Amino acid sequence: MFKLNKFTLVAMSFAVLTATETAYAQSTQDGGFQITPYLWATGIRGDIRPLTTAPTVSIDHSFSDVFKDLDAAFFISAYARRDNLVFVGDFSTSSSSRSGSAPVPGAPVALPATGKLRQTSLTALAGYRIASSADSHFDLLAGLRHWYVRGEIVVPPIPGAFPGVTASRSRSFTDPLIAARANIQFAPSWSTLLYGDVGGFGVGSHRTAQLVGTVNYQLQDNAFLSVGYRYLHVDYRDGGTRFDMRMGGPLLGATVWF
Repeated sequence: MFKLNKFTLVAMSFAVLTATETAYAQSTQDGGFQITPYLWATGIRGDIRPLTTAPTVSIDHSFSDVFKDLDAAFFISAYARRDNLVFVGDFSTSSSSRSGSAPVPGAPVALPATGKLRQTSLTALAGYRIASSADSHFDLLAGLRHWYVRGEIVVPPIPGAFPGVTASRSRSFTDPLIAARANIQFAPSWSTLLYGDVGGFGVGSHRTAQLVGTVNYQLQDNAFLSVGYRYLHVDYRDGGTRFDMRMGGPLLGATVWF
């Protein structure tokens, strides 16, 4: 097995986050649109095997290795509501790389190698507000999450001893999703948001899931600060190819509702 030491995916970027992950302005009764610049610091763990004959990349690192392995990350989402209809869209992309060593058939010792991982996802959800009161709102949603995942392992050549090898595989797949969201005000200017989705069901990935929880403070009628935690998992399997990724970490956001 190929162990990537100190491999982490740290997505710390200002972007736009949907109401599924932060607060929204409860004072707007008929609907509106919101954006949220946010900061998300996440570790990553899991297994990646690009090909049946390729070694498995094992990842298990957390927030402590911030920026060390991250090549790029960008997240942007939007949320809209009209009466009881709600809509969510989200785009995210990130890439990371790390050097380590890998056992290679015919080589007496493990050889230097580099593992690279890139993931891009696009989520679209629509739903209905099934219950609402002065201090709580409950939504049910359904939609799709499209993934593009690419994993690569490169073992450079050693002159006169080893010709080098590169194993890579990319996959695109689309997962059906069902989701639920609850926003509850528990004190003046304070609320909490709980969100979860599940999907895959063997249609695209074997399974995917996301959980988000935030505590939100209302600065003004249309402005909030939020702090919380986000967890995202996808397990894709196709023959000998497998991408099993778990990402989780704290988030900090500032929401503006229009």
